Amino acid sequence: MQNQENREIISGAEALMRALVAEGVDLVFGYPGGAILPVYDALYDYQDRLHHILVRHEQGAIHAAEGYARATNRPGVVIVTSGPGVANVITGLADAVMDSTPVVVISGQVGNAMLGSDAFQETDVVGITHPITKWALQVRNAEDIPAAVAKAFYIARTGRPGPVVLDISKDAQVGKLEWHYEPTRFIRSYNPRPKLKQANIEKAAEMLNNAERPLILAGHGIMISEAEEELKALAEKAGIPVATTLLGLSTLPSSHPLNKGMLGMHGNIGPNYLTNQADVILAIGMRFDDRVTLDTNRYARQAKKIHIDIDRSEFHRHVPVDLKIHADAKDALQALLPLVKPNAHHAWSERFDICNRAEDKLVKDTELHHDGPLTMGEVAAAITRATDDEAVLVTDVGQNQMMSARYFRYERPRSIITSGGAGTMGYGLPAAIGAKMGAPDRTVVFFGGDGGFQMTMQELGTIMQYGPAVKMVVCDNAFLGNVRQWQELFYHSRFSQTPMVNPDFSSLARVYGIATETVEDRKDLDAAVKRMLDHDGPFLLVAKIEPTDMVFPMIPVGGTVDDIMINRTEKFTYPDHE
Repeated sequence: MQNQENREIISGAEALMRALVAEGVDLVFGYPGGAILPVYDALYDYQDRLHHILVRHEQGAIHAAEGYARATNRPGVVIVTSGPGVANVITGLADAVMDSTPVVVISGQVGNAMLGSDAFQETDVVGITHPITKWALQVRNAEDIPAAVAKAFYIARTGRPGPVVLDISKDAQVGKLEWHYEPTRFIRSYNPRPKLKQANIEKAAEMLNNAERPLILAGHGIMISEAEEELKALAEKAGIPVATTLLGLSTLPSSHPLNKGMLGMHGNIGPNYLTNQADVILAIGMRFDDRVTLDTNRYARQAKKIHIDIDRSEFHRHVPVDLKIHADAKDALQALLPLVKPNAHHAWSERFDICNRAEDKLVKDTELHHDGPLTMGEVAAAITRATDDEAVLVTDVGQNQMMSARYFRYERPRSIITSGGAGTMGYGLPAAIGAKMGAPDRTVVFFGGDGGFQMTMQELGTIMQYGPAVKMVVCDNAFLGNVRQWQELFYHSRFSQTPMVNPDFSSLARVYGIATETVEDRKDLDAAVKRMLDHDGPFLLVAKIEPTDMVFPMIPVGGTVDDIMINRTEKFTYPDHE
């Protein structure tokens, strides 16, 4: 409404709607409840500008927002009520902060007079979420909402991205304010884009130019800063082999000759084995996670290490480095590129290829040419072949994650969405919904296991209501497969609470009106995958999988990159010849 001085006076709930629109938000995921009802009432008049996706559980909302954010590089937005509503997003917040995913969560809260009284559905949201967010704020006054929203989006998407929580009391939602909105462009003491130090860039160039066995480790930070072209240009100019972290997959096309594969516990043999032979390692936008390094005391001790990261807290956190470059990955690579000298490093690069060819013979040939029941690896390989390596892969967590990461191939950036640091089972299905809504023109394939799928399979209801054409693949081996693998290898095959009795997943999909098929025989796999991909709408393909299938190579916990298992009993040894 307008007062006598032509000032526009609106409610806090409407101010929230306007602020979201001002920040470019057009899609939100959420679930209504009592303490957030004024916001949902205001949303009723903004449905032409803010498309709301009603999930079936709040955990589904935040994972969907994560998938949307990862597919678009824009913050995902979640609206939930107080108490159990916001408590159900805690897992997703922990996931988002570990994987640097920008998400803004807006939660309702009880009235100001009831705060601290253990009122119905009151929860200390800021206290709970502060350790697992970039920023958490309780808003008690309507006039504070516009500035809080502006600050929330600025913090979520800048620097190292991450989740932000705004807990808005009912008083703030129904209170009145004079409407004014100004985006945040600066926060005192917050420096999200550190200034490059030229001396460090020159030192890095000198180290790379003098290296005989350099290696680039490409992480998620490259994708976040959209530095894929700079990574490719640097690798090609200097002839440096590139290995990627799990979240760094698709930063360089799989077909590129310098892309030597994924690092880590279940990574490719070449980059893992030769890490301990590199003389200079350039780590970009990665944090030397324990699933990459394993025993840090024996990790690449011979190598000089250059670490580029936008988050200074990651320097020396797990692995000591010789040169730290506190910078955005794109800025650093653009500055470094003109200073590196052409140097092919052909002999060094060929050593990776020898290892990877040995891996193909020892591991992939077994997994992809199996005589028994279907394996996860061959199902993943069939899907990526059928999509010409162009699909967006969204995985759950477990053997399905490692198998799909190993056998999917990527030709376009931003083509893998998965839970890295937190390892969140149940992430995949809702994240795939968000990814498809964020990238409707791309084929989005959810690849999951029977355990993780059942954690959030209620989101089939979200698919039924809104119809995103997600292609869903559930690998049904009637086991919690990854835990079963560890139990067989390290716990004397004592399969404690890992066998599962599953429902007929195809029948479940039919209840939700979703097209579906179950495949068991290898001869039927390619045709079933084609029918899934050709179907105009969502589709669930259930693949009956070998229950004892394992993911190899594997580096056991406590081991090093020199301790690569290629099967249940053998370790990898470098071949004397091809």
